[in-house]
Amino acid sequence: MIEFKVNQKTCIKCGQCSSDCPAQIITMEDGCPSVTQENEANCYKCQHCLAICPTASISILGYDPVNSLSLKDKLPDSSQMELLIKGRRAVRKYKPENLEPNVMMKLIEVACYAPTGRNARQVRFTVVDNRARLIEIRDEMMAKLVKISSANGFPAGMEFFTNYVNQWEEAGTDFIFRGAPHFLVVSAPKNIVTPVEDCLIALTTFELYAQTLGIATVWDGLAKFVICEMLPEFKIRLGIPEDHVVGYAMAFGKPAVYYSRTTQHEPAGVHIVN
Repeated sequence: MIEFKVNQKTCIKCGQCSSDCPAQIITMEDGCPSVTQENEANCYKCQHCLAICPTASISILGYDPVNSLSLKDKLPDSSQMELLIKGRRAVRKYKPENLEPNVMMKLIEVACYAPTGRNARQVRFTVVDNRARLIEIRDEMMAKLVKISSANGFPAGMEFFTNYVNQWEEAGTDFIFRGAPHFLVVSAPKNIVTPVEDCLIALTTFELYAQTLGIATVWDGLAKFVICEMLPEFKIRLGIPEDHVVGYAMAFGKPAVYYSRTTQHEPAGVHIVN
């Protein structure tokens, strides 16, 4: 049951919910929107009907429109978005303290609004929310990587890890998590239509929102290599489901370095199709 409900007292019978329904299951019966029982199974659960209704007259899936945020005159303008996107930096120096739990949960709560293929919404956020725990995990990883390096060396294509391991042994350089107090892995079931793409979109959303809270991030490809290629037992250690594909990983926390301006790039490569 999708619980499609219409407040007859406030509905103005504009038909926007019907015309905008991607699944085309909302019909206007006697001027009022409705969904037949046989059509409910075809609902995308996208909530377009709830979002588009100008009088907040439609509820669906048990969600009441009064609990949604109003968009009118509240979206950031283009210059603010430009600054946010161009000002993004990969940060590799962090303060040692943990983020507040409510901030951590807010980051995840907003990131889960990222779009997914076919509205699957099955991205899983695996979070290390405590610096002490992340240090413990890092030390376990490093001990195993040192052992690999000392024995037969790293497999073909991963030889560059030797230099990183040497830096760890000589100076204690944390090349895996860059000293960040927190770590995030996004994964999704292998059998959905776009598991990796869904994860990357979610992580991008996470990163952009994090900036607005003064939280720094770094896309952590080295950690992904370790977890997925060299030490897959850490998928179990982190609690990532066996049937999930890891999209990517990110380290994050309060920055210990701040940037004063955007950088400058060469123009994008563009091809206009005639």
